Order: sequence, then C-alpha cells, then structure tokens
Amino acid sequence: MPTLVQRNLFEPAIYREFLARVEKITPETQPQWGKMNAAQMMAHCAEIQEVMNGKELKNTPFFVKLLKGVIRKAVTNLTPYPRNSRTHPQYIVADARDFAREKARFLAALDAMISAGPEKASQIPHSFFGPMTAEEKGWGMYKHHDHHLTQFGV
Repeated sequence: MPTLVQRNLFEPAIYREFLARVEKITPETQPQWGKMNAAQMMAHCAEIQEVMNGKELKNTPFFVKLLKGVIRKAVTNLTPYPRNSRTHPQYIVADARDFAREKARFLAALDAMISAGPEKASQIPHSFFGPMTAEEKGWGMYKHHDHHLTQFGV
C-alpha cells in the first residue's frame, strides 16, 4: 500500500496551498468516487474540523469506542484513507446543503485551528481521541481534508 508524505496545516506555505485547492471546488465540481456532492463534502469536512477544534463527538457506537486506538492510528499514520471508508455517524452528510454556507463553515473551522496556533490547538483535547499534539492535529486534518479534495479532483 502506498504511503503519504506528512504535511502539516500549521505550516504557512502548506496551509496557503491547501486553501488554494479548496477555492478550486465549486458547487458543480463532481466527485471521482463516493456519494457526496461538493456541498455535502464541505459540510463533512467542517464537522470533522469542528470536532478537532473541540466540539463534542456524540453518539459514538460502543464497538467504535473499542477501536479507538486503531482509528487514531489510521488518522495519524502515513497510510492513505481507502475510498468510500466508513465514518462516524456524526460525520455523515446525506441531506441537501448550501455550498456557500458549508464552505464558509469549513474555512472558518480551519481558520480557528490555524489562528489559535499549534500550542493552543494541542491544549484542546479531541472528544474521542483525547489529548493530541499539534503535529497530530495539523497532519491528521491535512490527511483527512486532502483525501476529500483529491476525491473532488483538486
């Protein structure tokens, strides 16, 4: 299985490049795989970013709690996410969403983490994983969001 090059959203050049990729997505951009449209993907990424920023992750199934260590490793290792991976129920977006609103929400959530800075970000525990280093957060969010930007061809 291929490995990824670890990138960190807290690095300014990487963050700027990442934002430029987000800007290439429009409401009409079609996914290369999966069921989400562009607005749903923005909402999905916003929710994941908000949870990383400290929002509570609710209603985690018991069997998922048993796999916390495995899931954390999958979030922070260098192995790409498989296409059509399962996700936490809170992250599933199946209803219609407004693209502009969800994009703004996603960008605001990203900005909140980056503006807080690595030190502050590392002080906010993830409601499922617990304490995470700034490197884990910066890389974990890059890895996840990159997966979906790639899904939409950017």
